[in-house]
Amino acid sequence: MDVEQHWRTIAGQRRALADLLVQLTPAELDAPSLCAGWRIRDVAAHVALAPQPPGPLGLLRETVRARGSFHRLNHDLAVRHADTVPDPAADLARVADSRRLPVVTNYRNIHYDVIVHAQDIARPLGRTIEVAPAAAAVAATRVWTMGWPFWARRTYRHVHLIADDASFTVGAGPEIRGSTVDLLLLLTGRRSVLPLLRGAGLELLDPVSP
Repeated sequence: MDVEQHWRTIAGQRRALADLLVQLTPAELDAPSLCAGWRIRDVAAHVALAPQPPGPLGLLRETVRARGSFHRLNHDLAVRHADTVPDPAADLARVADSRRLPVVTNYRNIHYDVIVHAQDIARPLGRTIEVAPAAAAVAATRVWTMGWPFWARRTYRHVHLIADDASFTVGAGPEIRGSTVDLLLLLTGRRSVLPLLRGAGLELLDPVSP
C-alpha cells in the first residue's frame, strides 16, 4: 500500500466507526471495549484525538501528569476527552478525513491503530466494521516489524501465523490460521480472538499473558 492508500483506509475506518457510534445508546457507549479498562466512548475519543493532538508543550505537560507512562497518557487523554464530548459520532466524523498527525507517530501507526480500535468497539457490541484483508495485512505486518509496544515478533516467534484471506504469513513453527484482522488483533494483545483461530500453534500460547 502506498501513502494515499493508507490514508484512504484510515478515513474509511473513521467514517465507518462514526456511523456505528451514532447508533449507540449511552449505556452502550459506557460498555467495556476490548481494551481493558477502556469504555467504548474512551476508545472512540482516542481515535478522534489522533488528528487533533496537543502541541509539543501540551504533550510534555500531559506526559508529566502521566508520570512518563505512555499507556496512562493515552488513557487519561481519551477519558478526559470522552467525558467532555456530547456527541462522539460527530466528533469523529468531523476529523475523519484529517491527515494531521501527533508529533510522536506516523501514518503507518495510525493506520493499524484505527483498524484495531474499530474492532475494539464493534466486537463487544456484536457489531461489525469491515476492513479489507489487504489493509489488515499491511497493518499486521507493521505491528510484526515495529517492536514496542507489542513486541509481536518476540511474543509469537515460536508459531507460524497464516492468514486465510490475504498473503500474510509470519513466524515459524506450528501453525495458527485465521482471518487477517483476527491475526492482527492477536498480535496487538487481543486474546479474545483465540476461539476464532485454529491450528496446533494455539497449544503453545499462554492463555493468560497478553
